[in-house]
Amino acid sequence: MADPTRAAKLADRIKEIIARRLDKGIRDPRLGFVTITDVRMTGDLQHASVFYTVYGTEEERADSAAALKAATGMLRTEVGRNITARTTPSLEFILDAVPENAARIQSLLEEARQRDEEARALARTAQYAGEPDPYVKPREQVDDED
Repeated sequence: MADPTRAAKLADRIKEIIARRLDKGIRDPRLGFVTITDVRMTGDLQHASVFYTVYGTEEERADSAAALKAATGMLRTEVGRNITARTTPSLEFILDAVPENAARIQSLLEEARQRDEEARALARTAQYAGEPDPYVKPREQVDDED
């Protein structure tokens, strides 16, 4: 098991290398506007999971995923040339769900705001279900002096 700080540094380095290579361009026309968001290494530094996002439609995401899968060997070679490790880790490209999750959270927050406003509106016009003062009061004594 490698040192976690070394794994984090290697992951950052791999992220930079792949992002720089994608910025230079790959000759695959299917590749869209791809952003590398994160890289996670296994404890033995043999495998790197590369998370990415793609700007565009579902079809463009699928095309970009196919282009990245086809370019994995070339990108691994590029990583191997630019890192100082005994072995070059294998690369796995995973579509990052952060944008979809953020949109879902945003819609849930908006729904909660609407429900809170409805509850506030109901509270402004609400009335007590029973008597306004539900507490029992001591009985008044009646004078029976006739």
